[in-house]
Amino acid sequence: MSILVQKFGGTSVESFEKMEQICEIVKKEKIKGTEVVLVVSAMGRKGAPYATDTLIGLISHVSDNPRKRELDTIMSCGEIISGTILASMLTAKGIEAEFLTGSQAGILTTSKYSDARVKYINTKRILKGLSEGKVVVIAGFQGVDDDGETMTLGRGGSDTSAVAIGKALECELVEIYTDVDGIMTADPRVVPEANIMDFINYEEVFQMADKGAKVIHPRAVQLAQSANMTLVIKNTMNPDYKGTRIGGIEDYNGEIEEFEEEEDIKVAVAHKGNIAQVRICAEGIEFTEVLDSIEAKGISIDMINFFVSEKDFVVDEGDVEELKVVLDGFNLKYEILKGCAKVTLIGSQIVSVPGIMSKIVRGLSKDGISLLQTSDSHMTISCLVASADMERAVHSIHEEFYKKK
Repeated sequence: MSILVQKFGGTSVESFEKMEQICEIVKKEKIKGTEVVLVVSAMGRKGAPYATDTLIGLISHVSDNPRKRELDTIMSCGEIISGTILASMLTAKGIEAEFLTGSQAGILTTSKYSDARVKYINTKRILKGLSEGKVVVIAGFQGVDDDGETMTLGRGGSDTSAVAIGKALECELVEIYTDVDGIMTADPRVVPEANIMDFINYEEVFQMADKGAKVIHPRAVQLAQSANMTLVIKNTMNPDYKGTRIGGIEDYNGEIEEFEEEEDIKVAVAHKGNIAQVRICAEGIEFTEVLDSIEAKGISIDMINFFVSEKDFVVDEGDVEELKVVLDGFNLKYEILKGCAKVTLIGSQIVSVPGIMSKIVRGLSKDGISLLQTSDSHMTISCLVASADMERAVHSIHEEFYKKK
C-alpha cells in the first residue's frame, strides 16, 4: 500500500473554493492508486470566523483567565470544522472519505495543555479507513492524553501532526501545502525578488524557522529528520509546481554540495524583530550564578558574546522586565537597548567559507546600516541592527548573495 500524507494549512482550507482545489489534488493521487491521508488546519487566519485566534477570542469574551483545559477544547474545534467539511466535500464528489479527530486517529500525547508532545500514534483506525478505499481526513494540531483529555500541540502543530502521522505510517514523503510555491531565500514581502529554493536540508530549514522565518514548525522538521523522511512544501493553488524539498544534505541530487566558489553558496536570510540588546559590566563576578537565575526565569538568551569584563547578549523584548529583576538582584551595572532586530544568514558550512562576513558588512555599509553585534555558528551568521533598519538589512544582505550577473 503506497500511502501519502498531505497537510493543508489554514489558507488552503479557508474557503469552499480552496477546498475544491484540494479535492482535485486528491483526485489525481487516487487515480495514480495512492492511498491518501489528509491533515488539516483550522479555516483561515486571524479574523476568519473559525480560525484558532477567533475561537480563543470567543472564550476570552467571558473570562479574562480561562482554564487551559477549556482553551484547548475550544482551540481543537477549528480543525474539526474544516476536516468534516472537507471529508463531506470529497464524498459528495465521489471520493469516499472519512474524518477523524486527533483522538479518533489514535494520537496519544503528553499532558501539557497548549504545548503537548506526541507520544505514540495507534494507526489501526487510519489503516482501516485506507484499506476500505477511503481518504482519511484527520484534524491536525490535536491529540488526547492518557486520561482522555484533549490536548493541542502548540502553534504550527498541524505540521507536527502530519509528520508524526507520516512517521507512524512509515511514509517516505509528506507534502505540506500552503499559499506559496515553496521556501524562499527571504520573506517575499520584504524582498520581492527572493528566489524559491529547490532543496534545503533539515538543519538549514530548522535554523530558518528558529531565526524567524515562517516556513514550517521546527518540531515537524526534527520529527522528519528522525525518520529520514522527505518533506515537500507546495502551493495548494499551484500544485503542479515542484515546490521545495526538505531532506538530508546527501539527498541533494544524490551528492553533498561542495561550496568551492563564493557564488555557488546557497543561502537564505531570515529576520526577527522585537529584540533587546543587553550589555552587562561583569568584571570580578561569577557570572554562572547570573545565568542560572536567568534560566530559572525561563528567559532565553541569544547572540552571546562573553568577554572578561563585559557580557553581551540579546533577549526578546517581552522578557526585559523579568531580566531586570534578575540583574538588579545581583546589583549589576547594565545597559538594555530595545528596538533591535536580528537578521540571520543561513547556509550549510558558511562560516568556513572565506569572504562571507565581508559580503554582509559590505551590504550593510553600502546602505548606511549600523551593525550593533554579530554571532555565528557553523551554518548561521546573525546580525543585530535597529528595528527601523531590519527590512533594509534583509534586502541588503540578500542582494549581496543574489546579485544579477
